[in-house]
Amino acid sequence: MKKNNFHSGIVMAFLLFQNFLAFSQNTFFQKYQPFNPSLPTPEEFLGYPIGDSHTRHDQVVAYLTQLAALSNRAEITEYGRTHENRKLLVLTITTPENHGNLNKIKKRHLEVIDHNTNITDYTDLPIFIHMAYNVHGNEPSGTEAALLTAYTLVASNNPQILDYLDKAIIFLDPTLNPDGRDRHTNWVNSFKGNPLVADKYDIEHNEGWPQGRTNHYWFDLNRDLLLAVQAESIARLKWFHEWYPNVITDFHEMGTNSTFFFEPKPPSASLNPVTPEENYSVLTKTFAKEFASDLDSIGSLYFTKEKYDATYPGYGSTYGDLQGSLAILFEQASSRGHLQETPTGDLSFGFTIKNQFVTSMATIKAAIKNKEMLYGYQNRFFKAAIEKAKKSKVKGYVFGDTQDQGRTREFIDLLIKHQIKIYKTVEDITTESGAFKKESSYIVPSEQPQHLMVKTIFETHKMYRDSVFYDASSWSLVNFYNMKYSPLSKTQELGKQITEKENRTEIFPIKQSNYGYLIPWDDYFAPALLYQLQENGIIVKTAKKPFEIKVNGKDKSFNRGTLLIPKSIQHHKSTQLPKILNEVCKRYQIQAFPVETGYSTKGIDLGSSNFGTIQKPKVMMLVKGGVSVYEAGEVWHLLEQRMQMPISKVPENIFYRTDLNKYNTIILVSGRYNDLNEQNRDKLKSWVSEGNTLITLRTASSWAIRKNLVQESFTTKDASTEKTKTARLNYGEAREHKGKTYIGGAIFETDLDITHPIGYGYHDRSLPMYKNNAIWMAPSKNRFSTVARYTSTPHIDGYIQDSHIEDYMVKSATILVDGIGKGRVILFADNPNFRGAWYGTNKLFLNSIFFGSIVNIP
Repeated sequence: MKKNNFHSGIVMAFLLFQNFLAFSQNTFFQKYQPFNPSLPTPEEFLGYPIGDSHTRHDQVVAYLTQLAALSNRAEITEYGRTHENRKLLVLTITTPENHGNLNKIKKRHLEVIDHNTNITDYTDLPIFIHMAYNVHGNEPSGTEAALLTAYTLVASNNPQILDYLDKAIIFLDPTLNPDGRDRHTNWVNSFKGNPLVADKYDIEHNEGWPQGRTNHYWFDLNRDLLLAVQAESIARLKWFHEWYPNVITDFHEMGTNSTFFFEPKPPSASLNPVTPEENYSVLTKTFAKEFASDLDSIGSLYFTKEKYDATYPGYGSTYGDLQGSLAILFEQASSRGHLQETPTGDLSFGFTIKNQFVTSMATIKAAIKNKEMLYGYQNRFFKAAIEKAKKSKVKGYVFGDTQDQGRTREFIDLLIKHQIKIYKTVEDITTESGAFKKESSYIVPSEQPQHLMVKTIFETHKMYRDSVFYDASSWSLVNFYNMKYSPLSKTQELGKQITEKENRTEIFPIKQSNYGYLIPWDDYFAPALLYQLQENGIIVKTAKKPFEIKVNGKDKSFNRGTLLIPKSIQHHKSTQLPKILNEVCKRYQIQAFPVETGYSTKGIDLGSSNFGTIQKPKVMMLVKGGVSVYEAGEVWHLLEQRMQMPISKVPENIFYRTDLNKYNTIILVSGRYNDLNEQNRDKLKSWVSEGNTLITLRTASSWAIRKNLVQESFTTKDASTEKTKTARLNYGEAREHKGKTYIGGAIFETDLDITHPIGYGYHDRSLPMYKNNAIWMAPSKNRFSTVARYTSTPHIDGYIQDSHIEDYMVKSATILVDGIGKGRVILFADNPNFRGAWYGTNKLFLNSIFFGSIVNIP
């Protein structure tokens, strides 16, 4: 009898526990009774309790659309689409009266942030709150909490909720990354156990490659807001700069064995943070009291002031801090599925949702309670930025690239996305950095509302108060774009302001030639143009040496890499060629030049053997296994979206049966490549030796050297520099000391051989490159094969320990070329495509693809 009672007790406890998993969050929105019975709860609409399954994005959209259709408190707006055509939505929630006056409220709200106004009475002005969730697709609890929050705000008739709606305009964005979310949702729902399996080794808790964190192109959208590369980020920025909310939330998940994090964050590692001190010393601490109180009331464990710093300004939880908003980070321990074991008991999906819901509601409460403080801060923010600019010695920046108009356009486009004002120069400007011609130069004045963003994009830093960073320590985007620029010490006369519509290059129609056409390789989009010509069956050659030839009766200089399209060797009719050229050149805004002779006035003639025929790229990249998702996505996005050329993404585990004859270029991004055993490596070497090109990035380059695929080596540290005695250190300071040795991401100057095919299209040997690893390749023993190496004083921006520079960097190469038979291996120690934002070094990678076949190893 006792035994039966014992077992019955276990069964009852288990059933109660399962019931808690499914329904525990209900007890937290039931406090907001009564609810409008005509509006469906999430459970009634979905057919299951929140937390019982992971909700697909289409179901999220359908439920919020239903709420908006049934209630006059909610309106739904589509502000963009993902690459997989999923909707990006904002549900605007407030009273019917506020909805009816929303345009007037918005106008008055924007007047508050206008530095030319001085509105200090916010009595009848609702606070603007942007509730944003699930930027990482496999951190799903936020979206589920968003559904509960939406229902509570739309359906509750509780006096507290009615007061919230009267005093706030709440913008609820349930899923910032729908593509990644659905990838994760489908995985965990497919492998959900019944009964639930908490074993951390179960397949439910171990997603397959590429996992759901990233978007369609495998980008981390939480690192992309400043860089503005992906469609989701671009749409989000456009929405943000339309509304300028007072408060922004950023709901995340972290390791399963953790608890819950909310701000304040640790101090920025920057010596002089751009974010105003009031933001992190007053605002975040004020909100923290509300979060702590509400989490204390339900007994949740949490921590603050650790781990997640605010150094990088491009997170969802930091970008708004540079716009007068208060951006807040939340991190919830993740169940990574429905139920997972931890050292302190099983963690359920329902529990993770509960904390996110509680802090969602606490955010609204805190924002309304502190409305005067938030509006006062926002009202002063842009005024203070203008005053800082007036006191600054730097009055603005001049920039521009004479040769590469495509890259300059892309940089201008980035500035416009961040609402930075850019103007044409009125006259030539000469600075210590060189001359800037008025025809190709632009000015960004410091004295403008986006002064802090101007500083963020143009300033560089070498001194920090901390050596431990959560992410990158450098983000001077002007260096990302390899943009020639200079600070200005005095105010300049400004020309016409450049808008998105005017940010174009005029292309003149190409006249028919009886001999051929020349296209410079200088422009960023020249590889895209070349591929489209090849797709149209046009035979293209490239110049290996510079020359000068008459164009329209005048001598014109052309550099290495210039494309030559001889009429006589084409299969097209003579009338088709200029038509194709005009269409492609207009698309990519690159000027082509007809020539009527092959005789050059200086340098090589057009029939010289120093013009090599360019092989059409047939590119394959290995994916899956231990391959870096981010780097693979960066390559995929670059080729497909910008260069409009296909790339085959072949799983590493089927390499052994892949027909390599289909390809002339193979790319290995960072990875372990455990599936490439000796037999597969021999297959790869044999393929290269037949005249093909292998390109390796970062750890793949290290792998190629270690596996003797190439005859290159690593830089070694001189024995004389080793310390003879190891100093004793405090155990509690281990993280800080280890952090000093880590290269989290900084920018360095390299010396590029611009006579090498990998360097074609560059006019300056000095080139900024990004490094976030400790891979040190020794210069090649072949004196012609070191394409780029670090300079003797390489540090441009970001944190690095001095010993790294002295012991390794100044003795190391960053790009090498090694021969195998008739082919070649091009090794990059660093990533020229980092986060899709390194326009300045993308061409090195693209040159490796397009010009690899003309690289000979002397």
